[in-house]
Amino acid sequence: MTELPLWAAVPVALLLVLAGLVTLIGSLGLLRLRSFAERMHAPTMGMTMGAFCVVLAATVIASLLQHRPIVHEWLICLFLFMTAPVTAILLMQSARRRQRKHPDAPGAADAPDGAE
Repeated sequence: MTELPLWAAVPVALLLVLAGLVTLIGSLGLLRLRSFAERMHAPTMGMTMGAFCVVLAATVIASLLQHRPIVHEWLICLFLFMTAPVTAILLMQSARRRQRKHPDAPGAADAPDGAE
């Protein structure tokens, strides 16, 4: 295994730190926001952007160390990009149905205006 050059190690390290920060901000948004509808956006975006940064860093490292383009990681990223919005949509639909059936249930009053 060869050593990673400094000109490549610095951007990769920055990408990994950025991935951690974006994921942390998304997690804090999950804790800080009040209603279920508001909580859906922050973790989904944090996971998607965090995964993108990690995959980009992994692609750069693998491609430099093997001296050829490596793109296998992008299949995982593509799967995450396709499934994260679908999961969020299904959870939101479930929450809306529950709110319509039980308007006095805990958390129903936290819904933002126009969330019907």
